[in-house]
Amino acid sequence: MAIRAGLLALLALLALPSCAGVVRSGSDPVPVMAASDGEGALRHIEHVVIVIHENRSFDNLFATFPGADGATSGKMSNGKRVALKKVDFLYPHDLGHSYHAFLGDYNHGKMNGFDLEGGGKGQGPAGKEPYQYVDPSQIKPYWDIAQHYALADHLFQTQGSGSFTAHQDLIAGATAIDETRSLVDFPSAKPWGCDAPPGSKTSILTTSLEYRYLRGPAPCLDYATLRDLLDKKGVSWKYYSPPVKGSTGSIWNGFDAIRAVRYGSEWGTNVTFNNKQIFNDIAGGTLPAVSWYVPDLDDSDHPGIHGNTGPSAVADLVDTIGNSGYWKSTAIVVVWDDWGGFYDHEPPPFRDDAGGLGFRVPMLVVSPYTPRGLISHTQYEFGSILKFVENNWNLGRLGTTDARAASIVDCFDFNQRPRRFVPITSGYSHAYFLRRPPSYQPLDTE
Repeated sequence: MAIRAGLLALLALLALPSCAGVVRSGSDPVPVMAASDGEGALRHIEHVVIVIHENRSFDNLFATFPGADGATSGKMSNGKRVALKKVDFLYPHDLGHSYHAFLGDYNHGKMNGFDLEGGGKGQGPAGKEPYQYVDPSQIKPYWDIAQHYALADHLFQTQGSGSFTAHQDLIAGATAIDETRSLVDFPSAKPWGCDAPPGSKTSILTTSLEYRYLRGPAPCLDYATLRDLLDKKGVSWKYYSPPVKGSTGSIWNGFDAIRAVRYGSEWGTNVTFNNKQIFNDIAGGTLPAVSWYVPDLDDSDHPGIHGNTGPSAVADLVDTIGNSGYWKSTAIVVVWDDWGGFYDHEPPPFRDDAGGLGFRVPMLVVSPYTPRGLISHTQYEFGSILKFVENNWNLGRLGTTDARAASIVDCFDFNQRPRRFVPITSGYSHAYFLRRPPSYQPLDTE
């Protein structure tokens, strides 16, 4: 992020008080630590798998989860409060979730502009459509994971923007292209990366939050990512991306936008074009230390798709790891990349000069060291996940949002004996997911 040094330090200090908010007896505040503190230091966690799902706010999936900070009503722009409607998981419309939609929803911290965003049934103002939550019975695997492992209810997007920058934030912690500008929204053409057609541009925000539509560089970038730190220390990694027709690099492959990876030897090796490869690696004993797993569109939870397999696909991956030799050394982090235009009642805790923080999204954490039913109220952002990885392998810092973020370490208790795996029931068999052909479609267009 293009965050000035003084502001960065201030925000780090502001983040500290929230770190005490974990529902667990005897919990101490977690300070912003140096990478050398080595929280796990490979004594416990040897593998981290980051699962990236699509477009759901915290209230949309966990509004009524017991003990979590959810809401069942919301504020509208006319000053009225409306009850959130319990709906089917298969919501048919893609609501607006661009930077301007974020600003409208946020409305200077009032959190009452969601009814004015676009993308609803009539493609005009969405009205009451964003004010909804999913019937818990239709996302039972997610609730089961939260009940048996950990749920974080104060994870905020790094930037109030859409999926392109969110996927960058999950590998880099930021999208700063220089000291004064950060990427925002999505490029002018697909694929979203170095494989984009000639002349493709990005949009940017200046540090004064001036929006410059398609006045940024081509989406082939040179900033450092977690890959650089991992490679430097010889720590193995893989990015499991689904295949997309007509694209050398998938539209939904975050590393396609990183020049050194796209045109280096890691393209096609560390970066795969078949996300099912993760199951082969688990079975074959070659799961890398750090993994990003991007589901196929059909399993992505994206609004507007016609399948309900996302929760079961997560359960299948969790069960595959849980029933393997990797269970006692693995942490699985499931996160949703942006709010998707759905209502959330909790305002972002601060504003920086790169368009963040954005809205809340859910995070689930599964490991043998995760206390059963833990709900973390700690203030997190995507840099918190990167920070946990950095600290665990003593990688050092990227120096983006990982510097200010609180690590997700308080979702673990490394003093407890490793727990026996508790299976998560999937509505579909493991064979179903292995045999089903890919959709070959990108996960999002915004």
